[in-house]
Amino acid sequence: MAAPDTIQVFVPLKVRKKNGRPKILPPADYLPSEDNTQDPHILRAIGRAWAWRRRMEAGEFGTVRDLAIAVNLAERHVSRQLRLAYLAPEVLKRLVFRREVSAVTVMQLTECAFLSWHEQAGVVFGETNLLSRP
Repeated sequence: MAAPDTIQVFVPLKVRKKNGRPKILPPADYLPSEDNTQDPHILRAIGRAWAWRRRMEAGEFGTVRDLAIAVNLAERHVSRQLRLAYLAPEVLKRLVFRREVSAVTVMQLTECAFLSWHEQAGVVFGETNLLSRP
């Protein structure tokens, strides 16, 4: 049971295997943004991060290193991507359900997890610039 100050967000993404690798699929009623500028990598990365988080919370892996070995990716990459599972619920809702276009890359989005939930939306959707852009 979740603590009273905990917010749970369920992202309805499906995982299907293609060529032996998992592929993250958006909800059946998903429609691409009208201007087609939304980065599909962001939805995939969020779905993957949530799948990894669930597997770790279920006790399937004791450490990020164990998970990285299992998914055959660098530990640093897995650790960075896992941050996407801890984005503010409002940011997740705007990205996944409203399909709002992000003003940042997937890499920059992972950095947003270190910001307060209040600051994240401003950065992700280009309302404020708190991240250093390469």
